[in-house]
Amino acid sequence: MVKKYFRRHPIRTKRALEILPGFVSWSLILFPFWGSFVFPTMVAYYVITFAVYWLYRSWTVAILSIMAHFKIKATKQFDWISDLKRQFPKKWKTIHHIIIIPTYEEPIYILRRTLEGLSKQSFSTKNLHIMLSFENREGKPAREKAQKLQQEFGNKFGHIWVTFHPDIEGEVKGKSANTCWGAKEAKKQLVNKHHVPIENITITSEDADAVMHRHYFANLTYEFLSSAKPHNKIWQGSIVFYNNIWRVPAAIRVMASIFSVTQMYILMRKDRLVNFSTYSTSLKHVHEIGYWDTDVIPEDYRLFFKSYFAKKGDFEVEPIFLPIHQDAAESKTTIDTFKNQYEQLKRWAWGTSDDAYIIRQYVLTEGVPFWDKTIRVLKVIEDHFLWPVNWFAVTVSAILPPLLNEQFNRTMLGKTLPQVTSFLLTLSLVSMVVIFVIDAINRPPHPKKRNIFSYIGQPLEFLLLPIAGFFFSALPGIDAHTRLMFGKYIEYKVTEKV
Repeated sequence: MVKKYFRRHPIRTKRALEILPGFVSWSLILFPFWGSFVFPTMVAYYVITFAVYWLYRSWTVAILSIMAHFKIKATKQFDWISDLKRQFPKKWKTIHHIIIIPTYEEPIYILRRTLEGLSKQSFSTKNLHIMLSFENREGKPAREKAQKLQQEFGNKFGHIWVTFHPDIEGEVKGKSANTCWGAKEAKKQLVNKHHVPIENITITSEDADAVMHRHYFANLTYEFLSSAKPHNKIWQGSIVFYNNIWRVPAAIRVMASIFSVTQMYILMRKDRLVNFSTYSTSLKHVHEIGYWDTDVIPEDYRLFFKSYFAKKGDFEVEPIFLPIHQDAAESKTTIDTFKNQYEQLKRWAWGTSDDAYIIRQYVLTEGVPFWDKTIRVLKVIEDHFLWPVNWFAVTVSAILPPLLNEQFNRTMLGKTLPQVTSFLLTLSLVSMVVIFVIDAINRPPHPKKRNIFSYIGQPLEFLLLPIAGFFFSALPGIDAHTRLMFGKYIEYKVTEKV
């Protein structure tokens, strides 16, 4: 019945599913306000439930980020090349890696830094093939950057190609369409022209500001060769926003720290792990499924679920416990930096636009194990739908029932609600100490000599988290949800680099 309706009304169901995230998030945000007058007891249990949920999430992040930290430390120290030579003495040299770097108006020094990171890989750089995928609409500056970079790095890799992605009708301008174009062009070069077997090639979508750990491609090669099904996987490193961590304002630095530690934690959760930002997979696989979709803005979740349903559930993301350093949001002035951060988070939150596609595939795709697909979809819904809700639920909601309903305030539940939620949230905040320590250990050293007050002030920056969380998480989240709900589709905006 449901399948028939979805097939008969693809546009109507898509629009209904686009409305759903905004409807759910606004309903949950507003419920404590109006519910305090009508259903104060229900609101109280709603608040307590969210506090318990937040306690579980925060301590899970804290504990698993500790485990991830030690795994990353061990992986960085491991001699991957020696292990490759010992276990795959002949085969490891046959593996080639295409790296697609989609770029639009990125400063040349950013691209140069990214290429320098790739040129220092412990794996043979002659087996690395770079595709700089510029946007044709950038015009002359793109061609000038392309020429300079080819001259500087032309002899450091197997190949360094350049392409200029044209404006194509029906495409959404952004990373997904550009990556798709660059990947197809790279395949023509390496497979069609140079006759490298497609089954021996990985392809990496690398953000223009990403700096790979020097062992990344050695580790990736090992994982690729060790896997029983290398064409049914995506590999994900630990994204940390540390390139410019000491230059950005304190509020941005706090958010970058939280994002970085969360990305470490998520590597330990294979049940929730979805590729993000910079990741690798099999060229054979992306060729089979038709590459990245060109009519969407968020490309990472879309690629995973497109792959997952295409392979009938026989597909997963595997962690690579190595850091990939990227830039925190930054601009020329503090105000512009804040705007930059807001726009970046709004674009990330726009990932909820994929939920319509994911739910539709969940309903229509046959042959996928029911419980596996159900759990995966529910976890996506949890992450996306609750994105803007969490902040409101754990900050202001607890005080509303006793504040707005004097009669409820006289009850035992009304009197104890603030104390109960405060206790639970205090326990949650203790986990922030763990997150702070993990972040402090993994951050690059400060470029300047620091005094004692600088060290004392550093942990105090986390006191900004409630304010930063509102402006750089809850607000852009509800902004994205609301725009999607009303069909006000956003355009892809490249995060400015300084």
